[in-house]
Formats: sequence, structure tokens, C-alpha cells
Amino acid sequence: MPGTLQGEGRAGGPVPGSGAGPGAEPPGAAGPRRGRIRAGRRAGTAPCGPGRRGGTGRPRTLGRCAGRAGAERGGSARLCSARPRRHSAGRFRPAPPQPRSPWGREGHAAMGHHSTWTWQELLVLLGGLWLWGGNAQPTPPGPTRSPAPQLKFRLAGYPRKHNEGRIEVFYNDEWGTICDDDFTLANAHVLCRHLGFVAATGWAHSAKYGKGVGRIWLDNVNCAGGEKSIGDCKHRGWGNSDCSHEEDAGVICKDERIPGFKDSNVIETEQSHVEEVRLRPVVSGARRRLPVTEGVVEVRYKDGWAQICDEGWDTKNSRVICGMMGFPAEKKVNRNFYKRLKRAARTKGRSPRLGSRLASKSQPKQKRREDVGSRKRLFTERQQLNYRLHSVSCTGTEVHLSMCTFQFYQGNTSTACGAGMPAVVSCLPGPLFTSGSTHKKKQRQQQQGQLRIRLKGGAKAGEGRVEVLKSNEWGTVCDDRWNLLSASVVCRELGFGSAKEALTGARMGQGTGPIHLNEVQCLGTEKSLWSCPFKNITQEDCKHAEDAAVRCNIPYMGYENLIRLSGGRSRFEGRVEVAVGAGDGDELRWGLVCGEGWGTLEAMVVCRQLGLGFANHGLQETWYWDASNVTEMVLSGVKCAGHEMSLSHCQHHGSSLSCRNTGTRFAAGVICSETASDLLLHAPLVQETAYIEDRPLHMLYCAAEENCLSSSARLANWPYGHRRLLRFSSQIHNNGRADFRPKAGRHSWVWHECHRHYHSMDIFTHYDILTPNGTKVAEGHKASFCLEDTECEEDVAKRYECANFGEQGITVGCWDLYRHDIDCQWIDITDVKPGNYILQVVINPNFEVAESDFTNNAMKCNCKYDGHRIWVHSCHIGDALSEEASKRFEQYPGQLNNQIS
Repeated sequence: MPGTLQGEGRAGGPVPGSGAGPGAEPPGAAGPRRGRIRAGRRAGTAPCGPGRRGGTGRPRTLGRCAGRAGAERGGSARLCSARPRRHSAGRFRPAPPQPRSPWGREGHAAMGHHSTWTWQELLVLLGGLWLWGGNAQPTPPGPTRSPAPQLKFRLAGYPRKHNEGRIEVFYNDEWGTICDDDFTLANAHVLCRHLGFVAATGWAHSAKYGKGVGRIWLDNVNCAGGEKSIGDCKHRGWGNSDCSHEEDAGVICKDERIPGFKDSNVIETEQSHVEEVRLRPVVSGARRRLPVTEGVVEVRYKDGWAQICDEGWDTKNSRVICGMMGFPAEKKVNRNFYKRLKRAARTKGRSPRLGSRLASKSQPKQKRREDVGSRKRLFTERQQLNYRLHSVSCTGTEVHLSMCTFQFYQGNTSTACGAGMPAVVSCLPGPLFTSGSTHKKKQRQQQQGQLRIRLKGGAKAGEGRVEVLKSNEWGTVCDDRWNLLSASVVCRELGFGSAKEALTGARMGQGTGPIHLNEVQCLGTEKSLWSCPFKNITQEDCKHAEDAAVRCNIPYMGYENLIRLSGGRSRFEGRVEVAVGAGDGDELRWGLVCGEGWGTLEAMVVCRQLGLGFANHGLQETWYWDASNVTEMVLSGVKCAGHEMSLSHCQHHGSSLSCRNTGTRFAAGVICSETASDLLLHAPLVQETAYIEDRPLHMLYCAAEENCLSSSARLANWPYGHRRLLRFSSQIHNNGRADFRPKAGRHSWVWHECHRHYHSMDIFTHYDILTPNGTKVAEGHKASFCLEDTECEEDVAKRYECANFGEQGITVGCWDLYRHDIDCQWIDITDVKPGNYILQVVINPNFEVAESDFTNNAMKCNCKYDGHRIWVHSCHIGDALSEEASKRFEQYPGQLNNQIS
């Protein structure tokens, strides 16, 4: 289509980097999701400038055009000057020579202005125009090329690390963003190389790092990955976009710099951004205590840290800082103590004991005795104060200091903050991070009044799917209008700081049961999510694929410094090594963990402590390369519940080591994963399909061989007689974020000749009949002879089937159905007397395969058996009810977890 331009148009060929040219898509086909190039231009027309209607910015004319009114009215091409045109990659392509308009620059005929041209000049110019239009080849360009400004790139947004953020590009003297439409990892590779990193590890959509401002320079970018410039990739043209800043793209770059790269293209964040904040403890003894709950607020500035002037500082500002540090609330600070700090910092030739004197003078008598007795010294007194911010004003609902209003000090700051002092904040930690007797007191208070909100399915503390309690039943929250304000209310209510992310689209896995809330719109000041305005859900409004989740700020505890993995093929696996002797004055020593009794729950704690997600496997024997020369066993008998934040919080033998095999081969190891499966039973189906069958013994030989009958069956008069079986169907769903796969590979599956199938897991489910006081009166189990995708949700493809010795597993969004009429899908109740009982089904009871949440693996029903018939009712997932409702359901302990104690 000659003359039809994509993006910024110009007669004489396609724009480099815009995708025009041989093999390129036509202008109307760029971008499947949104934003086709606007139609309506005739073939052969070449508008100067962006050449589009609509879009997100003002049209920009790159050449000097004449005769605009008359040319546009006649439908012919507008004639542009021969000024060279600037392109995205910093190259020039000259425009074809164009004659001067007969109307002149000042005289538009359509406007009725008087022409100053002579008739001779007009005739010459009209003849030149006719000659130029009739020639097939344009004449060589006349103007000389001038250097084009280079594209510049930067990372911005919050919260982020130095190698990730919203990508912003400097083009045509203006900073702008890139839309996430059709964005790929290949685009991120090109952009990360612009920023000086070797490659990209990921990218982010939907303004994960906050919305940018100004122009959206690029849309529908399509790179192959090897381009030297983003301008060489296909795109819709500079400034041609139909996106909003809610679609700003971000990149996550590999934290490895290109050798010899000079940061000429990396622009520092604008002064209006504050990226990194910390609390610096003032008393030297506090440096060794974590978490840091009180200290001077400092912001990252260049290669160091700077303070904030506290003039006008109030509790709302402190609330924002505490939220960023992972604390739910702030408390009052003794400012008199810190006023001495400022004087000390400005005093020349200070005495070494000045800190203790200041502490004794500035604090109340009781506090003074404590500080003098412990001889704590101020360690900040030796540092010169360097103020960076002042006039900070927050509303208290912000999740980051950069969202507040403030001003920067300019130039010399030695005399700054004359009437003030460094801003100091003191925070109240949540129950999970409170130590000592106070912690136990908080726990008791929490148990007395149970929270009506919880997080499920997260790998770390402070993250997960949001679930709320209504009418004694737990349910989820729909993600419509879900934002950081509402997420922060959840985080603070649970004892964490403000929200780091408000996640949508079931990013922490899908929940079950009802969806209680929709369109939650908190102001950020509420004490509970239930105090926020919301809409009651209807069945058509939301599905569990829209469950809301959060990631909260939590206090820094330094747990990851006390453990490491060595010898693995990647940072997600290896032999576990722990630090011992980390007390005051002791030299840090690394040692191994005994592999005896090591399992999935212990591995989950290690992966959580290292920030590596979930555990894939807990290894009792390791064959990893001895990369660290650590050979001594220092820890044994480790037994974890699975929810601990550090391996040191688990039970263990302490200093008395007890390990039969102390060689490095028998050291504990882990393989971690960022995602995990999550199995749960469809409770209503059990209730609907339960019935009793008296089955003849001669039909139960294979079942007896696989131990699917009670022990009294061995004494029966085979093959005469029968066994009474409680049969039911079980439908097991995978609602997690990773496929459920058997722990053992196909090479180690066990062949059972009688049923003629392989078992990939010896015990996949436990079936039990319990009395109301918890006594087991009948039991059964089911081996996983076939884990496959029986059915899947819409748009989810089946991946596993058992036919022809195929791969076994359950795909995310699929379920495996064990019908009531297959062998061993029962409980032998021949010896059970009439009465009221509890039917319990537990999936993955031995924790052989890692899951994101084990608390929902148990399903329980009430049963009434009269000796002939059985009624099964009130079936529910084990953690679906409130504590009060669970106690009414079962009057005995031990059923809040998956195991029978």
C-alpha cells in the first residue's frame, strides 16, 4: 500500500522501527488485542506528523507543511518541507525534495490572506510542482544530516528493587511510558539491555509499579529479542497508542550488568520519587535486636542515606513509615531524647562518653537508670546529619512515602532544618513479630476474639488469598475494584504493615465455598475490612477465578542470613546448611542438618525462610556437590508444623546431636518452587453419593490383597459371607498454581498384578469413621493407581491420563474423579455398631507431595447409622467453618489439621 504510513507518516518509504516494509503486517492489523491503526486515509496520502486520529497525545508535526487547508480539502497529499526526519533509533532519513508551496508560509488561500508572490514566481513554482509530481525518481536530498538525540531509558515506580520497575523512555524531549499490549519477554530483553543489564527475567503488566505520567510513547511493541534498540522493533509508531497509564509495562532485569557498560542511558529517578526508606536505630544495643521498631527515618540518596526534617511531622506520617516497615500501627516517641542527638551530631570534638551522658539527661528517671546501667551509647552522634526532605505531609493511608507530598532541600544542606531535628518514628509490631511474654499475651487475646479475616495459599508470612468469615463460614473476596487501600486495611488488621501489592485474578490460587464480598472500597483508615463499603455478591457477579489476594509489608527479621543452600544446580535447591554460634561475640559457624525424619513440612520452612516459595521435595539423602566444604552435622531431630518462619522455631534436639548417619550424603536437602498445587475434595459429592453395599467375599480378593478391608476380614470364612461397605465418590480438585504430580517417577511405580495397574502413591487418601470423641472405629485408604484429569474447567486442557502407562497428575483447574463403584473406594463398616459418627476423608495424608495449603485437605461429614441405613450430612472442608461452628460439629480436639493424633 504505497504511501500509507504506520505511526508517524512521511512520503518516501516506511518508518524504521514501525513495522512497515516487506513482510510487515498492514497498518490495520498491528496488535490483536487493541488499538488498530485508524482507517480513513486514502491510499497514496501521507500526512505529516503522527498521521492519526485520536490517540493519547497531541499530534506532532516534524516537518514544515504548507498549503494545509487546500491540500486536505482536495484529498491530495500534504506537502512537507525537506527538513530531515527524526526516527526512534537515533537515525535520520531525509524527506524527498518538496517545492515551496505557492501559498507561502504566511499566506493560506483558504484563510483569505493576501499573497505577496509575483506571477512569475508562481508560474515557476507551479511548473516545478508539476515536474516533481510527474517524475518517478525523487531528486537527491539537499539538507545535511544533523545528529539525533539518543533515546534514554529509566526504571521508576514503587515498591521495587534497583533492577526492576516501570519502564520509561525519553523521546522528543519528553518522558513517557510503554503500553503492555502484546508485551513479551523479548521486549523486556531489549529494554533491559538499554538499561545496562544482560537480560530480562520477567515483565509486569497493568501498572504493577504504579501509573506513569505524560505520554505513552509505544504500543503493541513486538521485538524478536536481538534488536539493538527498541526503535528497531515493530510497534504502532511513536506516540500512537490507545492505552491508559493503567496499562504501563514494567520489566524485571537480571541483576547482572553488561561488562563495561556506561550509565549514559540510565537516568536517575526524578527528584519527585523516594524509592528506599529505612529505620536506623539510635541506641547501639538496638542494632542487634530485630525487628527494628524505633529509629531515625532515612531515605536513600545517591550512595548513602539522608534524613528527613521533622518540622510539621505528625502521626499520619509515622503511620505511613511504620506500614512500610511492616508494622500495623505507630506509637508516641520521646522527642526530648532525640533532641540531644541533634546537638551531639553538631558538636565538634565529642567525648567518647557523650552518648551515655545524653541518654541519662534526656530520658525519664526509670528509663535513665536502664540506659546508664546497660551503658548504651548513641552511635549516630558521630555522623554528620544530611537532610534531604522536609515539609512531609501524608494522609496516613498511603502505602509508600513517595505518595505523600514533600519537598527536597536544594544545594548546601548544612544549615537545613534549623528549628527541627531528624524525623524519628516508633512502631508497634504485630503479634507474629512480638517476642517474650507480650507475644503470648497477644496470642491469648487473639484466641479469645477470633479474627474474621485470614490469608490462605501464600508462600510467605503476610501474603495470600483474602478470606473472610460470615455466618460461621469462610469465603473469599471478589477482586472488582480491589486496590491498595483495601489491601492495606487487610494487612494491618492481621498485624502486618501496609500492602505491597493488591493481587487480582486468583494470583494466590482459587478458594472454595461462598464469595462473601464484592467491590470493596476502603478509605484506608478502617480498622477492619468489614467496616469498608462493599456489595453483597450474586452468583453472576464473580467466580473464584477472581479471588482477591494481598502481599503485605512485614518487618525485616534477618532469618535468611542464618541458613543457606549449597551444591545445587540452581539457587532453588541444594543441601541445607545452618549457622550456629551466632550469639554475641561468637564466631559464625556453618553446619549440616541430619536427614533422618526430614520431610516436606521441614523443607517448606526452609524455602519460606530463604524466600524461595514452596517446597517441591524434602530430601533425606543428598548427592549435591560439596561446594562449601561444610561436613559437620550440627542439627538433628528437626520436626516442623510447616507454618514456622525459621527452622530454629521448629522442634529439634538442640545441642545434643542424635544422628545415626553423619556423612554428608545423609544431610537434609530441599528443592524449592515458586508455585505449588493445592488439592481439596468436593464435599457435596460425597454427601450425595454415599450408600451401603453388602458385597460378597468372593468378589473382594483383590481388595483384600491391597489391604482395603478391616482386619477382621482375615478371620472371615472365605469365600462365603460378605462385608458391609460404605461407598461414596470423591472428586479431587487442584485449585493451586502448579500441577499435582506423584512424588515418585514412573520408574519406581509399583505394579499390582491383581488389579493390573501401577500405584504411583501407596496412600493417596485416608478414609475414617470416627466417634464424636475422636476414636477411630473403621478405616480405609486409597492408593493412587490412576491420577488423571477426568474433567477440567472451561479453557483448561487435560494433560494427564493413565491409559498406556501415561503420565499421572492433576492439572491446575482440573479434577480427578474416583467413582463409588471402583474397588477400595469405600470404608469397611462391618464391625461398626449403630450410632452417630464422623466420616473423615484426608487427601495426601502423609504430605508426600508439597501443597500450598494442607489445612484444606481434610473433609468431614456427620453420619447417622442405624444398622441398616446411613445418613451422611453437613459435609464440609476441614477449615471451612469458624472455630465455634467446628466445636459444635465435633466435640474433640485434633481435627484442625490433617492427621489423626
